[in-house]
Amino acid sequence: MGFGQFKSLGGRSGKPMTSMSDINVTPMVDVMLVLLVIFILAAPLLNHAIRLDLPQAQTQALPQDAKTITLSFDGNGKLFWDTELTTIDDIEQRLALSAKQKPQPEILLRADKSTRFELIAEVMAAAQSQGLTKIGFATEPKTSTASAKSSAKLLANTPKK
Repeated sequence: MGFGQFKSLGGRSGKPMTSMSDINVTPMVDVMLVLLVIFILAAPLLNHAIRLDLPQAQTQALPQDAKTITLSFDGNGKLFWDTELTTIDDIEQRLALSAKQKPQPEILLRADKSTRFELIAEVMAAAQSQGLTKIGFATEPKTSTASAKSSAKLLANTPKK
């Protein structure tokens, strides 16, 4: 594969042949586009989040700071400390260590809609027994269609005068 070619300036005139000084960038652009497509397709796979079907509520999003502990519950009853699968006994030990921190961290509970409340209540009781009082629940914001449906249902169920 050559980067240039010799071409005659004068044909048969006897003038010397010169080399082409332009670089063909088409193969480099092709490689960059292929890499871009690969990174676009691979980016969602790098997200190590736990898929949950959170309940919907109409609230403002709260800013998360570095002192937030995220506990996630999936629909099968599995419990996660941030993204690490754990047990209720391990959670109690970790909460005891977290309660000693100054200032105390906030606990954010992310529970799937189908999670049994018993498991959530056990974790909340463990947090309260360690002296952790800042506990919040994560929800998904209501979409406009969901709020429109709930408004329509509310209007349909109100008695007419």
